[in-house]
Amino acid sequence: MRAPATDLPIVLDEVSFASGGVTILDRVSLAFAAGAPAVLIGPNGAGKTTLLRLLMGLVAPVRGRVTWGGREDAEPTHRAIMFQRPAMLRRSTAGNIRYALAAAGVPRAKRASRVDELAAIVGLAGLGGRPARKLSGGEQQRLALARALAKDPQILLLDEPTASLDPAATKVIEDVVRTVSEGGIKVVMSTHDIAEARRLAGDIIMLHRGRVVETGAAMSFFNTPKTGESKKFLAGELLI
Repeated sequence: MRAPATDLPIVLDEVSFASGGVTILDRVSLAFAAGAPAVLIGPNGAGKTTLLRLLMGLVAPVRGRVTWGGREDAEPTHRAIMFQRPAMLRRSTAGNIRYALAAAGVPRAKRASRVDELAAIVGLAGLGGRPARKLSGGEQQRLALARALAKDPQILLLDEPTASLDPAATKVIEDVVRTVSEGGIKVVMSTHDIAEARRLAGDIIMLHRGRVVETGAAMSFFNTPKTGESKKFLAGELLI
């Protein structure tokens, strides 16, 4: 019997990416396996968003290679990504989730119950009839997360999912991240919030100027950072 297809581990081997003549990622080598969330940190322009786009397969490296479960040509059927500023469709909250379920190939007969399940997971139960564009910023982020989860992904990629949210809305998003991670979904997310990284990360990847300057278990990283860049970033100093 053929083993189920998996996109894990995701391996980047000496990957570089450039746009407009500017190098955004420079010879990055990383591996993402099943387990606790991996959190990308680093200053603006470090390459975090581009790395997430590479992991999703939205862009291709100019050098090196990316493999998903040992394959270079894996379709992104097992991956989902949520961008920092997701667009809301001109539909209700439930309509946005139904659209995502249809796009994921979920049979029509199963969509109604799945809409309710996803809305409950992200704390939007009871708001199914509200126009998505009239939701608060935090509610829209949760709706975007529900749409990403509609694919029932093995890997969930989150780009600054709590940026600009108040503490209460941030807690809801973090609780969902913990829940889906405990359910076996591999979460890879970026954040500027060091406290959030401490709360969620199993592993930390510190980026600066497109390079990985340090990576390892979160506890070790926060207790004994090994590089000067990491020490400065954790101390709140400007990295240039």
